[in-house]
Amino acid sequence: MRTPPNERLTPDIADTPRARTASEPERRCVISGETALRETLVRLAVSPVGLVLPDAQEKAPGRGAWIGVDRAGLEQAIASGKLKGGLSRAFKTGDLDIPDNLPQLVEDALTRVFLDRLGLEMRVGHLILGTQRIAEHARGGALALLCHASDASEDGRKKLDQAWRVGRETEGSGERGLELPLDRNALSVALGRDNVVHLALADDAAADRVLKPLTRLMHFLGQDLPAADGRAIARAE
Repeated sequence: MRTPPNERLTPDIADTPRARTASEPERRCVISGETALRETLVRLAVSPVGLVLPDAQEKAPGRGAWIGVDRAGLEQAIASGKLKGGLSRAFKTGDLDIPDNLPQLVEDALTRVFLDRLGLEMRVGHLILGTQRIAEHARGGALALLCHASDASEDGRKKLDQAWRVGRETEGSGERGLELPLDRNALSVALGRDNVVHLALADDAAADRVLKPLTRLMHFLGQDLPAADGRAIARAE
């Protein structure tokens, strides 16, 4: 979220009465009142003129508030006035302008952060593209994360998933790579490559950096969340 020059947003809202340590990265949702891991919540910031916008990179100065609901929950909270009530209490003002398309703005912002991270990992040589290259790394047990576009063919997924299980020595487990909430066109445009259907990372740290924005995006979209090793795990209800 950008702010006009020389203008500031309003310090982060204290989510709980006690201070948090770096080992407790949790925040409280202003809609549900529930506390959850920070990586699954989205920060909202308000500009000096009262406009509420997503701060997906968590870099906007000043006070922020967090939401932990998915897109459907956010849409309901806007319609019922629950979001405005929560934000009014959090920011201590009712003079707030909540865009009708805030859910789409949040999704777009989270998607952009995720794709930007993929682009950064590609530029430093961490991203592995191409079915053949991915399969070779997978069979050699050298993959930390395996992902498929949402419109990848089932046959293509199965072949790479099988190679991944062989390399991980987990044959028969049924483990699969992650299905991304983006199709091949979105991935191809973002990475500047033709027909990006599958992608992988061998570096553990790079995989962690990619999983962070991906987890937040998938949580907001109401999809199964990725485990630390890149497998999909069911969302807690």
